[in-house]
Amino acid sequence: MDFSPGYLLASLLLSSVGYVLYKYGRSQRRFPYVAAGATMLIYPYFVTDVRLMLCIAVALGVALWGVIRFTSF
Repeated sequence: MDFSPGYLLASLLLSSVGYVLYKYGRSQRRFPYVAAGATMLIYPYFVTDVRLMLCIAVALGVALWGVIRFTSF
């Protein structure tokens, strides 16, 4: 595991965003937010490359936007 400052900052930032999404989804009872938030909370533990971590976060954000925008959730 890499403990570089960039990795620690990126994982802290992404996990914080995941926590906010998770809590918002739980309070509003909206599953897409809960799923995206839980995924953002967990995946930084398994991804050690900062660029890959950020790419996955962007992909999750786009997927969440698509689900919210184009479905009836």
